[in-house]
Amino acid sequence: MARVAFKMKLHEGQTAEYKARHDAIWPELSSLLKDVGISNYSIFLDEDTHWLFGVMDVEDQEALDHLPDSPIMKKWWLYMADIMDTNADHSPVSVPLKEVFFLP
Repeated sequence: MARVAFKMKLHEGQTAEYKARHDAIWPELSSLLKDVGISNYSIFLDEDTHWLFGVMDVEDQEALDHLPDSPIMKKWWLYMADIMDTNADHSPVSVPLKEVFFLP
């Protein structure tokens, strides 16, 4: 099991909308994430900078690498594209973070 951390950028003024969309996460998306082995997935917000910080446990990195091929993932990205920084394919601009400390 690996832990993966990343950051993304939320547009200013979109905190409530971002939270509302995730509070109502689509069941098929939730199932997809679990099916590819993602667990303990959290996203935190730095309200001063609008940076989102995500961390999750991943059973299989290869399965995670194929997640962008899923139609439901692409549909979610399009749904979220108006409130956060995205790439040309509507995926969120996501910057991997390096773990520098862990207390088990």
